[in-house]
Amino acid sequence: MWWRAFLFLTAMALAGSAQDAPYAVEKVLGNFQFAGGVAWMRDHLLISDTPAGKIKKIDSDGPSVFKEEFYASGMTSDSEGRLYICDPREHRLLRLDSKKNKQDVLADKFEGKRLNGPTAVAVSKNNHIWFTDAAFASADREKALAHYGVYHISPKGELTLLSKMPGRPNGIALSTDQKTLYVVDSDSRSVLAWDVDRSGVAANPRVLFRVKQGVPNGIAAGADGKVYVAARIIEVYDRTGKFDSQIELSEKPGDLTFGDVDLSNLYVAARTSVYRVRFHNNKGGKSN
Repeated sequence: MWWRAFLFLTAMALAGSAQDAPYAVEKVLGNFQFAGGVAWMRDHLLISDTPAGKIKKIDSDGPSVFKEEFYASGMTSDSEGRLYICDPREHRLLRLDSKKNKQDVLADKFEGKRLNGPTAVAVSKNNHIWFTDAAFASADREKALAHYGVYHISPKGELTLLSKMPGRPNGIALSTDQKTLYVVDSDSRSVLAWDVDRSGVAANPRVLFRVKQGVPNGIAAGADGKVYVAARIIEVYDRTGKFDSQIELSEKPGDLTFGDVDLSNLYVAARTSVYRVRFHNNKGGKSN
């Protein structure tokens, strides 16, 4: 697999005190000002160093700078290998198509007012797009829209508001069967869920669960049906919202994505570093 060539990987460390833990944690790369987002791109990993305005790439040749002057928070890819970037600094959602050397602004305004700050994005297999729009820290005092929101963009490019949020939405993910949309509400420390169909219609909004510790941020959905949420630690829940287990790191986790060739390992952006969680049962799955 591509990661076997990484000369910069540190020694593998088992998380927790038990040597028979069901997973192992590896530090992949460090020295970020703030690792804001991660995205898996078929055969390489992208990590945004948000305050530095850089997106770094890790592949079989090691780490390199992929893009500069991109202040990305959440990122994801689609089935065509295109990259989606939430740019809170410029209040926009971008799509980069490297094959066509093309960059599109998919959304930067709603009802004539600029977005508060796109935070995270999820894309279905048939190219429906959902993203969260919030404002954190000093940006909250300068927001143009009175509401925070979860938005949908159809394959034709039509932007609609799925939900006005009383709290600030953050991470977003689709279940691997494409039937459930998960959204983190950081302010209420909850994860919300909607049922979605192939046409992009979302229904049955509900609070799926509240995290146990800390403020939730990123979220990923595994092929095992479990939901992985970055809070003070990584908390794992089943599809009904019942707590399952937890994963501890040496730094506070932020964003999550599944990666590697079989999409079985979990990559975590955590403050100054990126980690990989390898599950011994070799289960996992694509997150958006």
